[in-house]
Amino acid sequence: MIDVAVIGTGIMGAAVARELSKYELNILILDKDNDVSCGTTKANSAIVHAGYDAKEGSLMAKYNVAGNAMYEELCKEVDAPFRKVGSYVLAFSEKEREHLELLYKRGLSNGVPELEIIEAEEIQKREPHVSKEAVAALYAGTAGITGPWELAIKLVENAMENGAELKLNAEVVNIEKVGEYFKLTLKNGEIIETKTVINAAGVYADILNNMISKKTFKITPRIGEYYLLDKVQGYLTDSVIFQCPTEMGKGILVAKTAHGNIIAGPTASDVEDREDVGNTQEGFDTIKQFAVKSIKDINFRDNIRNFSGLRAEADTGDFILGEAEDVKGFFNMAGTKSPGLSSAPAMAIDLAEMVVKSLGNISKKENFIKNKKHIYFIELSPEEKAEVIKKDPRYGRIICRCENITEGEIVDVIHRKAGGRTLNGIKRRCRPGAGRCQGGFCGPRVQEILARELNLKLDDIVLEEKGSYILTGETK
Repeated sequence: MIDVAVIGTGIMGAAVARELSKYELNILILDKDNDVSCGTTKANSAIVHAGYDAKEGSLMAKYNVAGNAMYEELCKEVDAPFRKVGSYVLAFSEKEREHLELLYKRGLSNGVPELEIIEAEEIQKREPHVSKEAVAALYAGTAGITGPWELAIKLVENAMENGAELKLNAEVVNIEKVGEYFKLTLKNGEIIETKTVINAAGVYADILNNMISKKTFKITPRIGEYYLLDKVQGYLTDSVIFQCPTEMGKGILVAKTAHGNIIAGPTASDVEDREDVGNTQEGFDTIKQFAVKSIKDINFRDNIRNFSGLRAEADTGDFILGEAEDVKGFFNMAGTKSPGLSSAPAMAIDLAEMVVKSLGNISKKENFIKNKKHIYFIELSPEEKAEVIKKDPRYGRIICRCENITEGEIVDVIHRKAGGRTLNGIKRRCRPGAGRCQGGFCGPRVQEILARELNLKLDDIVLEEKGSYILTGETK
């Protein structure tokens, strides 16, 4: 019997699992995929929003502002990327300026600091590549950018350092309440018994909730498509550039990522298929049309990757957080579309406290283990590099030339808690294949390192999910 089963390893499940691992609890983290953070968390804008957009009094407003304030310290603690860069919402007409005023007042009501409305001349001073057609902008100084999948992986890793267990390829197909505990049935027939359940299953959260609770809700997947541009376009902005939002979301943004690329997107279309992450020409055309309105000089020929992600749009209109009214011990962390990423740290603290209170008589650990620091070889001084190579010569061998990633870094992320087992899993953890050639040169070498370190055959190494084979056998 375990104390807590956390279903889902996106940013929500990862954050609450790590928070719960600060307590004397037996925690099992489950995910239906072949790795951590393979859903919405691996395909979003990576923006830590300031908090002016969410409606006053909503859970979105409350947790966005609180979560934003926690991000810098949290990312330092778990060794994940974060930069506080500020954001601008552009107005291209006097009518849109009125919307900036609305967002400004809402932000003040929500408790967002560092907000101001600036005029066209000031926009050009701060962001010279932004369109001169912008007449005003709402500036939010507390907005930031992070690496969402890196943060989720580090949070799961830290939870495991503190005793949590992780089970992948573990899709929950049924939930039953048996007396004072729950019986979870996995797709492979395995039964797991647990005192409490946390449903952090993203676009599948309604399916799990509705298995056990009569207080049902519905999640509609909303697809968003993106362009990811090479770092040579990084001069265009160092901030997050929005346009006035619509009822479908915050609109097409242009931003510099935590690693120096330019991202443009997302689109917003509701879909039925919860695995639909395909791209469309219509989506690409929409992104281009709106992105160049913000920054005319974007060169989309420097595109290195297109991708899509799904957002969990709940019919409640707000985040769903807490214990199901009619099922004691079953907790939801659902409907966490944007600003879900921004809100996750604060939501995790509150939900962990609810779970601990429900279980009763749970004490905090005296010696919580912090994350082992990752060596970012390219960021070291020449003297530090020499010292690292002296200890481990594998740090002297560059595998990914685009991102300057060494063999030592790849081996490290294979053998850490929640270590990478797939080509994309290694890419998410330390970025080989994330550069201009997208793994064209380093991919086969990373595959060889994975096979060697895991004592597997080369054709056992997959790209992502089970069955996504790369090699089928020898040709000669």
